[in-house]
Amino acid sequence: MAGNRNIFQKVLNAAIFILMEVAALNMIDHNAALQNIWLTRGAHRVMGALWGTSESIRYYFSLKKQNEALAQENFDLRQALLRSGKDPLAAPRDSSPGSFSYIPAEISVISRNKQHNYMIIDKGYEDGIQPNSGIITGKGVVGIIDAVEKHHAYALTFMNTDVSISARLGTEGAVGPLVWDGLSTSGAILKEIPLQFKYEPGDTVYTSGYSSIFPSDIPLGVAGESRIINGATNEIKVRLLQDFSALRFVTVVHNNDLEEMEALLQ
Repeated sequence: MAGNRNIFQKVLNAAIFILMEVAALNMIDHNAALQNIWLTRGAHRVMGALWGTSESIRYYFSLKKQNEALAQENFDLRQALLRSGKDPLAAPRDSSPGSFSYIPAEISVISRNKQHNYMIIDKGYEDGIQPNSGIITGKGVVGIIDAVEKHHAYALTFMNTDVSISARLGTEGAVGPLVWDGLSTSGAILKEIPLQFKYEPGDTVYTSGYSSIFPSDIPLGVAGESRIINGATNEIKVRLLQDFSALRFVTVVHNNDLEEMEALLQ
């Protein structure tokens, strides 16, 4: 009988020991889970702080690059206008024949995935914006103002099958309509160039000046390969200098003699 009690006591002690071990292991596992949570939360806070700092640094340098790009764009634009004898900084409201007014603006809305693309800019008639004004950058022509409200204006972009620009091959070459190629954000086609006018791939394409909307000699793009149409004219591919996938700040240009010219045409 005493032997049975001893065996029972040993089994009971073993069971209690096992239960205590299991409880201890559970406590260790629970503490480890809590520690993992604390460590994870701490790591997330550190990562958040580092991400915030890195984003601030990235934004700073991105802003610096944007400012540098804008400064370069303004310089390029002014150089192009100086070559045409029209300096917007020297005479922004000059009323002499062929003069233009210039108003900076920022794009609020722009479409790129249609055949009839448009944009809305953050300037309206209270800022001096008028219909039938051009929109340009230091890298080319962007669009034409179609409708104006108090603080915004709606424009057709060059990436629109209804828009064409009078363009010239080089500074003294043949003139023809430049249209969007309908495919890419930086592609165009210069049409109706007579076969007798020779050119070299890589030649610059400029605004011709044969327009009441845009000044002459604004660089538009670079000429590429060509094909003959109906045995009479060339169609030339043009790589635009202004890529419409990277566009934010623009300049609205208005011909101060537009009404007089339109009256004569009527």
